[in-house]
Amino acid sequence: MFNCTFHIVHLLTRVQRRALRLRSKKHFTCFCTKMTMKPSSNIWIRRQQCPCGDWKCYVKYEGDDQTSVSSQLIKNETTSTSSSSEAVFMPYVGQIFKTDEDAFEYYSNFARKNGFSIRKARSTESQNLGIYRRDFVCYRSGFNQPRKKANVEHPRDRKSVRCGCDAKLYLTKEIVNGVTQWYISQFSNVHNHELLEDDQVRLLPAYRKIQEADQERILLLSKAGFPVNRIVKVLELEKGVQPGQLPFIEKDVRNFVRTCKKSVQENDALLTEKRENDTLELLEACKAMAERDADFVYDYTTDENSKIENISWSYADSVRAYTVFGDVVTFDTTYRSITYGLLLGVWFGIDNHGKPVFLGCALLQDESLNSFAWALQTFLRFMRGRCPQTVLTDIDSSLRDAIARELPDTKHVICSWHVHSKLSSWFTPSLGSQYEEFKAEFDMLCHLEGIEEFEHQWNHLVARFGLASDKHIALLFSYRTSWPLSYIRSYFLARSMTAEFYQSLDEFFKRILSGQTCLQLFFEQVGFAADLRNRSKEALQYMHTKTCLPIEENARSILTPYAFNALQHEIVLSMQYATTELANGSYLVRHYKKMEGEYLVIWISQDEQIHCSCKEFEHSGILCRHCLRVLTVKNYFEIPEKYILFRWRLESSLVALEDRNGQCNSDEYAQVFHSLAATLLTESLFTKERFNHVHRELSRLLEHVQNMPVSNEFASNMAANNISES
Repeated sequence: MFNCTFHIVHLLTRVQRRALRLRSKKHFTCFCTKMTMKPSSNIWIRRQQCPCGDWKCYVKYEGDDQTSVSSQLIKNETTSTSSSSEAVFMPYVGQIFKTDEDAFEYYSNFARKNGFSIRKARSTESQNLGIYRRDFVCYRSGFNQPRKKANVEHPRDRKSVRCGCDAKLYLTKEIVNGVTQWYISQFSNVHNHELLEDDQVRLLPAYRKIQEADQERILLLSKAGFPVNRIVKVLELEKGVQPGQLPFIEKDVRNFVRTCKKSVQENDALLTEKRENDTLELLEACKAMAERDADFVYDYTTDENSKIENISWSYADSVRAYTVFGDVVTFDTTYRSITYGLLLGVWFGIDNHGKPVFLGCALLQDESLNSFAWALQTFLRFMRGRCPQTVLTDIDSSLRDAIARELPDTKHVICSWHVHSKLSSWFTPSLGSQYEEFKAEFDMLCHLEGIEEFEHQWNHLVARFGLASDKHIALLFSYRTSWPLSYIRSYFLARSMTAEFYQSLDEFFKRILSGQTCLQLFFEQVGFAADLRNRSKEALQYMHTKTCLPIEENARSILTPYAFNALQHEIVLSMQYATTELANGSYLVRHYKKMEGEYLVIWISQDEQIHCSCKEFEHSGILCRHCLRVLTVKNYFEIPEKYILFRWRLESSLVALEDRNGQCNSDEYAQVFHSLAATLLTESLFTKERFNHVHRELSRLLEHVQNMPVSNEFASNMAANNISES
């Protein structure tokens, strides 16, 4: 055992140092090259620093390809380790491999499983075949050649771990039927030294690797002033492993930091120069755009050295869109540039078709209160001083303070998807198998309507899962006035917290952030996406009615398909509610099956005002089922004008709509098909044979129609017959 320990300790010095130095230099050179001379295909990543303020805490976004580089590498590392722990049989003479690298990997996995490591020894080459022989040997093969001692007073007496071990695997290349393959020509598994246990073999240099994601994290922590021992502890906490169980040791980290110190300084200088040059090019692009388009607006700030700090811009189409859809604004600060060290902030509205409208863009030097305040001030100036009713953001204390200062009359809401995207990263480590149950109860809490009920259930949730001292639970509770429905249901959101809208935002970012290698290209991509002329015309879907209520028919002629579908859903459900008139003219509205959950609808006949305690109209701009039920009882055949908001009407569309006369033609076609389908259904239900025949023939007919080309002339005279169901 003493002999074994000696070998490990010795490997941690001379052999390890040399191998790590070569490996670190190679990896870091690639890293620097990627970050400076040749940026990666996407310079934007999601912000990973946790809003709780703890430096050691950062958010992992599940399922996100761009931002899960670190977690993916960890996963790959784990997968690699687990695959190496699977059954690996002893190599044998005659065993065939496609490539010599496949053979080396196989032998390496076998070696790790059996307590040693291997290295590449001699290779033999010929003019015709190239390299035709490879020799892989045990890491203790051969003997160390004596070297001339350095001319120093006290030279170190470095002992070699090589002891002449004869374990080896020799490969030979052959070509069979024109296909190259490698076979084992010699193999020996006889060692003249002790083999290591699993917890010892992982310390051999061949198996100690600092992955690129860990390299980036180490350099970041080192640059922030963290000593090496604290860096190791932070990595252990982030990976959730026990002390000493990282795939590398503290000395590896120290050597890596020392080796890379000079490279880091050079890399920082190159990145600084690149940022200065590219931001100047971006500014020149803004100036050129302003000369071509007088309505294009931009602004920027500089530091004491006249270097650009922050820059923001917007377009004429965006300013025009804001006049109609500026009531609810989403300020998305999800992404930041790893190349330029800039935070990306994008302003969006939601149009009458439920799609994002680009309103403005800002690149900020940091996430401080002053930077966010400047972004808000600049955006308001671009939009001629008009403040939105509601602004939606991520959780960020500096941004929250900036909004409170610059937009005191604007409601601030935390987007629900930003909250839910962090839950797994926050609570899976502490809850483990209980996380799914916790998430289900948390989702229920988000949709509670009463504030008192929310706080009662919140306390119950915290106590049940033992989260009283959890910093993330405390963070969410401190923001409770901004994200649960019980607190924000009276805030106007215009359906901008739906999953569909979030997916549309995600698609927008993929369009403007994919494949960008410099800020000028990014600027051009944003400009293309913001130009309304590049948006396809909104084809009017055929909106069929589901009830015989005149209110539904009236709404269909006024609202966009998106808004009509939402209102139609409420109209259909309104049929399931009973009303009880009160003495003051108001109504209690209750579901015919549910005894609890009644709603108070206040009706003021003088000026046709209607208000419901559910606050749905105040929340989305779409009348709720309870109000619609009362209007039906009041014999209203049309919805009062004031309750069909201009932002949801067809006439407020930013892009020209296709021919609306197609709706009339569609109605005629629909009546014909409905009559034919009803008759066909009646006839087919007499026997099973009839039904099977009709089903088979209709399936064939549908497939044939779907494969038929669409006539351009026909398409221009009627809308697409996409029947959208809520």
